[in-house]
Amino acid sequence: MKYQYISVEGNIGVGKTTFVNMLSQHLDCKLVLEQFEDNPFLKKFYEHPDRYALSLEMFFMAERFQQLSESISPELFSPLVISDYFFMKSKFFAMNNLSDEELILFNRFADIALNNLVVPELLVYLHSSLDRLQENISHRSRSYEKDISNDYLLNIQNIYFDFFKMDRSFPILILDVENVDFAKDQKAFDKMKELFMKTYTPGVHRFKI
Repeated sequence: MKYQYISVEGNIGVGKTTFVNMLSQHLDCKLVLEQFEDNPFLKKFYEHPDRYALSLEMFFMAERFQQLSESISPELFSPLVISDYFFMKSKFFAMNNLSDEELILFNRFADIALNNLVVPELLVYLHSSLDRLQENISHRSRSYEKDISNDYLLNIQNIYFDFFKMDRSFPILILDVENVDFAKDQKAFDKMKELFMKTYTPGVHRFKI
């Protein structure tokens, strides 16, 4: 592959980690997986979002920065490094969850972190409808996710797509997986893998699976 560092992103419940784990069975790569359940504020945030939002997002940002800075640098590249998150998601979720005053503070730290991280050479975004996301969230039965609303998921989706419209400095590959279960459908996964392996020009490239 041309790329050495690829980030896979998508909304809550779309199957990011499932996809990268499946890819790792077929490719010579190193995986960087987000340890989101280690965040001690996660369950508290879903119960009391206004109280714990800043703590949640600051912890996530610090963990992501430490993991990526330790795992990904030009001199440590394996033939391919795939992460199941993009550091910018810290800013995206903060935009959705924090007050204006909290966001100013958060972004001061986030911008410092961004300036000290390697940027992925390709961003892959898995897209699905809100109904399908809710179905997936329900199936994985995480108690703290049971009250996630469509409005919350839609806001997150819109933040990602607003970013895609603005930043065309590197390739963004959007794979629409609404109508497939790639974890069980080998043909669908093979198509996703084929698209994943190609080389793209900077900008957005969208395909329906």
